[in-house]
Amino acid sequence: MKIWTSEHIFNHPWETVIKAAMQKYPNPMSPSVIGVDVLDRDVDQQGRLHSKRLLTTEWGLPSIVKAIIGSSRTRTYIKEHSVVDTTEKTFELQSTNVTSTNMVSVDERLTYKPHPEDPEKTVLTQEAIISVKGISLSSYLEGIMASTISTNAGKGREAMEWVIRRLNAEIEELATTACGTMRTPMAAAVTDKLHVPLSPSTA
Repeated sequence: MKIWTSEHIFNHPWETVIKAAMQKYPNPMSPSVIGVDVLDRDVDQQGRLHSKRLLTTEWGLPSIVKAIIGSSRTRTYIKEHSVVDTTEKTFELQSTNVTSTNMVSVDERLTYKPHPEDPEKTVLTQEAIISVKGISLSSYLEGIMASTISTNAGKGREAMEWVIRRLNAEIEELATTACGTMRTPMAAAVTDKLHVPLSPSTA
């Protein structure tokens, strides 16, 4: 078993980051995710939003891993359960593969919380538990997969920034269409209320 962990700080408020996280796919940084299906979505008695989704991916396993585990299958299904708590300002997401579980399992957990010292920033913590079972060189393969997860996590953070920029552009276009091209007081009010702050640089 291999445990991979990471922490990242987004230079955006929690609300902004969560909007991006909920609309993360599709994006040009994650072409391996080819389908997202919402299986269930409801609000519990505490007012928390629960979402269950099924992600269809083209799992980019290194060729050496495919050779060792004896599988050429690339399409993988991942089940995902997320909980958004707007009162406590937490967003937790847990995912695990439902394909090839007899050989490989990857259990991942992501948590988004406001930065404890700066409300204009958001802290993302990630943990992945990787297990390769019943195969020789399992520890070696787990290390390779941890490295792949680390690379994909970087792409995922780039995707979040891309989504935030896209949302900003859509909001600006909406404000311009609704209020005219001139920045009238009404246009300014709409833009200031809906605008998602941009980071000066990718964290």
